[in-house]
Amino acid sequence: MDFPRVLRERRTRRHLSQLDLALRAGTTQRHLSFIESGRSVPGRNMVVRLAESLELPLRERNELLLAAGYAPAYPESALDDPVLAPVRTAIGHILRGHLPYPALVVDRGGDLIAANAAFDLITEGVAPELVGPGTNIYRLALHPDGLAPRIHNLAEWARHILARLGHLAELRAELTGYVPQLDPSAGLLGFAVPLRLQSSYGELRLMTTVTTFATAVDVTLAELKLEAFLPADAATAEALSAAVGPMGASAAADQAPGAM
Repeated sequence: MDFPRVLRERRTRRHLSQLDLALRAGTTQRHLSFIESGRSVPGRNMVVRLAESLELPLRERNELLLAAGYAPAYPESALDDPVLAPVRTAIGHILRGHLPYPALVVDRGGDLIAANAAFDLITEGVAPELVGPGTNIYRLALHPDGLAPRIHNLAEWARHILARLGHLAELRAELTGYVPQLDPSAGLLGFAVPLRLQSSYGELRLMTTVTTFATAVDVTLAELKLEAFLPADAATAEALSAAVGPMGASAAADQAPGAM
């Protein structure tokens, strides 16, 4: 990789001038200009400072170091590595803590790592091959054998999903083919795009939140995302509580950590 070109692309993508980045990284515009032109070779510490100043994801920081000829600074552990055992425990606690509301954890590609028992209400009736650890939640959402036939506002929700797939061009192309050309329906909440999903407990109106491990220094951990589905009205809250119930909560306590 051409380090000067890669650095310049990362900087311009974030709409930073050379002066802006130089000030953030504690160097001079002249020095940064020399680095981007290839006239100066930065040391490892300078590359790390530039990557941090650009607020790059950990994976891209490693890529920038490799482009400059240095070893990666951030490990990328397998999720079942003993070093991440506390993370697996924490994920189990978080998923159980969201009951009776559905919640799941996915990796950077949208592949399912774990989910709580309430997520079964979301996935009821979908093709078996689209559900379970290792399957892709974006494909689950938009595939004709997945949630799509039960989503009342498919046009809005599909755009919400596709907008998150900029780094997954092949998957985005596949899922775009599943989405019909529909006019957006009326009745948005105004502050969020709800998922209007038909279920055995009636229509569920759900908002989503995404949480990450903000202080992670491991690539795998930094790329995990917890997505929780929260009720957008009282009827949905009551339906979720009724669907999970005490036995569902007990099952989630047993199953959530094992799903990983």
